[in-house]
Amino acid sequence: MNDSGHQNMADADPGASAQEKQQEQEKQQEQETQGNEPAGQPDLDPAAEQGTAEPPVQADQARPTPRPARRPRPRRRRRSFWLELPILIAVALVLAVAIKSYALQAFFIPSGSMENTLEINDRVLVNKLVYDFRGIHRGDIVVFNGDGSWDSGPEPVSQNFVAEFVSNFGSMFGFGQPGEIYVKRVIGLPGDHVACCNAQGQITVNGVALSESSYLYPGDAPSTMRFNIVVPPGRLWVMGDHRSVSDDSRGHMGEPGGGTIPETAVLGRAFVIIWPLDRWRFLPIPATFEQAAFSKVAAGPGLPLTLGLAGAVPITLAQRKVRNRRGRENR
Repeated sequence: MNDSGHQNMADADPGASAQEKQQEQEKQQEQETQGNEPAGQPDLDPAAEQGTAEPPVQADQARPTPRPARRPRPRRRRRSFWLELPILIAVALVLAVAIKSYALQAFFIPSGSMENTLEINDRVLVNKLVYDFRGIHRGDIVVFNGDGSWDSGPEPVSQNFVAEFVSNFGSMFGFGQPGEIYVKRVIGLPGDHVACCNAQGQITVNGVALSESSYLYPGDAPSTMRFNIVVPPGRLWVMGDHRSVSDDSRGHMGEPGGGTIPETAVLGRAFVIIWPLDRWRFLPIPATFEQAAFSKVAAGPGLPLTLGLAGAVPITLAQRKVRNRRGRENR
């Protein structure tokens, strides 16, 4: 009965057992497939399976090298323009006074006493350093203070560096009176014999006639006033180029110094016209003052001394030779 019952059940549903076997086989295949895959591996891109995927990025390329951190720079505090402005003005003022005191200064020509060399309203630049390196020359156009010579007041004296700076600083603000300022041409130096006039109506300096046609005002004579003077030490004889209207040394001969001015009163040499622009030009020394006769030096105390030294040298050498001979004979 049992055998027959078992057989009957198997024979009753043969298709069901075949389906169960097929399902079990599919489950086993799925388990085997999952077992072959590495754990945690991501699904592959279909493009990668076809061989078109890009190569993986290296770790060094993917992560940029970190740069060292920069230290923040301390911010400089900007000074306010209104705080710097007084400093700039003070520096500019000091420089202006220094240049005016020791180097260059511009002067305005108010009269026609130096025409046609200098005309009214011309501006000239005066070199204040030149006489620190050379003496005043005949023919120089000089600017000077008339105090103590042609005007009342004490005679100007040479000031030291600090006193001159303070004086010019005060004059910029109206403190102190610089005196009347003149501009003239130097004709005679200390010790020169200046006279008017020779038979040709020319002024002579140490007997040398001056040919002044290159700078005298057209139609003017060298001088209608006669004079004959030896310039005292430390003083100068000066005249204007427009002789018929110039108030110069000739007009002050009755005053102390006989019309001459002290060298200490000279502020500097006018060497160029800077305004107006159409009259811009240098002011050279006229050729008449470069004559060879003016370069001759009179024999003074230095000449006998030089001659004495020249004679002493051969005498000394002769004495040495005599002594050497005597020394050899004694041996």
